[in-house]
Amino acid sequence: MRRQARRWKGSVVSSAPSFLERHEFLLRRLHSLAGLVPVGAYMMVHLAVNASVFGSPRIFQRLVFHIHSLGPVLPLVEWTFIFLPIIFHGAFGLFITTGVKPNIEAYPYNSNLRYTLQRATGVIAFLFIFWHVFHMHGWFHNHFWVTYVAHPLMGAEFSPYNAGSSAALAMQASFLVPVLYTIGILAVVFHFSNGLFTLGITWGIWISPTAQERAKLLANVVFVIFAVAGMASIVGLYSMSQEKIAEVRAEEDEAYKVLVETGDIVPNPEKHSPLSEYAPGKHSDAEESDVEEGE
Repeated sequence: MRRQARRWKGSVVSSAPSFLERHEFLLRRLHSLAGLVPVGAYMMVHLAVNASVFGSPRIFQRLVFHIHSLGPVLPLVEWTFIFLPIIFHGAFGLFITTGVKPNIEAYPYNSNLRYTLQRATGVIAFLFIFWHVFHMHGWFHNHFWVTYVAHPLMGAEFSPYNAGSSAALAMQASFLVPVLYTIGILAVVFHFSNGLFTLGITWGIWISPTAQERAKLLANVVFVIFAVAGMASIVGLYSMSQEKIAEVRAEEDEAYKVLVETGDIVPNPEKHSPLSEYAPGKHSDAEESDVEEGE
């Protein structure tokens, strides 16, 4: 009887509010803020950088070189300001979504539709980002994982030191790839742009009907701008011919050679495309043959 009482008492204690319930107000504010900074800010920069490939793969590669010039600090920056905030925003967003009951049929108003689409696009965006990071980066940079797990599953297709050419080949691997990217990018952009509107309401920035109408207009403009930027990157990569890809790769290798000589970037064969002359094993063999000829 004494043991049963303890168990019963234990069940009473377990009925206390959970950590999420006790801090729901704060977590919702942090979730909302993280959607703007740093997650939303990174999305805008990321789409803008990727859109540059439509006009000039050379500029795109230059921007990627600039990012990777951070060297060993780059993973710390990525996890602190990109991956962990995205994981928090996405995971807590899914937690919120589980308690949402769409009521479009009962209240078919524009605001309710936007609210429902915000939750739906949040789920799509989370799944898309999860796949996108695998498709381009393979999740982990471990050599064994990339070689024997990611590559066989069409992952880790992006090579930073051959950014434009490798991204083009990745986009052209299947007709489904640009379709998935189109769906994913539009979901991400809508989720962010409409999130600006809801964030302003959550934080009390726009309260009056007039202010909210202006906020909706701002959200729509933001959506159009970054949706166009996202589509530009897809079109630029998918429409690149094989001859153009080879030409771009040669330019990337030449730029890499110059930047290594000037000390602006750290040599790293693992960051090259397998088709690059600087891919692991290729350039070292060429250098050894040059040395033998000189002897």
